[in-house]
Amino acid sequence: MDVTQHRILPRGGLSLPCIGMGCAPLGGLYQPVSDAQARNTLDGAWEAGVRFFDTAPYYGYTQSEHRLGAALRERPRNEFVISTKVGRLMRPDASVRPGDDGFAAPLPFRPQYDYTYDGILRSHDDSLQRLGLERIDILFVHDIGSVTHGEHDQQYWRQLLDGGGFRALDQLRSSGQVKAVGLGVNECEIVQRAMGEFDLDCTLLAGRYTLLEQASLSSLLDLCVERGNAIVIGGPFNSGVLAGNGKFNYADAPDAILQRVAQLDAICREFHVPLQAAALQFPLAHPAVVSCIPGGQDLAQLRQNLDWFATPLPAGLWTALQGAGLIDARAPVPSPVPAGAA
Repeated sequence: MDVTQHRILPRGGLSLPCIGMGCAPLGGLYQPVSDAQARNTLDGAWEAGVRFFDTAPYYGYTQSEHRLGAALRERPRNEFVISTKVGRLMRPDASVRPGDDGFAAPLPFRPQYDYTYDGILRSHDDSLQRLGLERIDILFVHDIGSVTHGEHDQQYWRQLLDGGGFRALDQLRSSGQVKAVGLGVNECEIVQRAMGEFDLDCTLLAGRYTLLEQASLSSLLDLCVERGNAIVIGGPFNSGVLAGNGKFNYADAPDAILQRVAQLDAICREFHVPLQAAALQFPLAHPAVVSCIPGGQDLAQLRQNLDWFATPLPAGLWTALQGAGLIDARAPVPSPVPAGAA
């Protein structure tokens, strides 16, 4: 697979590159990133053919959006796809400190949850101004659900329903201000709940359909195929544990997860392929999935991701992984490219 391949969203017809760039690292997630380093990474991504970029107001407390916009506003607008998120308004706050929410050097804005009609429209407008662009292609509702909100889950869910959040999304979509709307979440249950209330064009699902876990396979992804809710895979390395950083779900990985990763890696080594290449390519075999967006801290990491994405993988690898019970036997697996195929 390579950066030139696209898939069409069933609803709305937006053409989405099969691989994009997740821009949370450009907000200094875990490690500081300078403006120059971020710009070098984004310029390198463009030169390498990357044309899909996902960001959010939350990343670096507006820093990621500022940096992404500064690089992209100089590019032809019809040549790239950009997604960002709503659900948090960013309020000026002098008490913000390095390390807040895992961002090494966040800007002085504190996130405030707001999924209401007015909150979503305000968030959309604020993002346009930070990006310096006239439109955003995809708008995801960020981190709705019990995993994020716990006992306050119903309070924020009602903001989408009774508070007009879904109505705001529909208004932005029907007016043509955005081409597609959906959720950007780390859990499956909330996606199914939302699909019962609102027509989602696509969902950014982080960490829940990966080489490491496929719990969403029958519970969610089959329904998404049926309903035309296209899946963008975020966190294909499960916060980095599949890429070797020891993080899982944004925290230190437990021993059981590290042991499973070691088993996956051992079989990949038997076939002389990188574990990371299998992790990037596996999710795209499912018919619900249209794109995969690994993050990139710097240009070297970005290029490495693209190389892994383009690495040929033998069919026997998937047979061995399924035979060892390391991936679900029902999971679609990538088809090897025939010799000589374009």
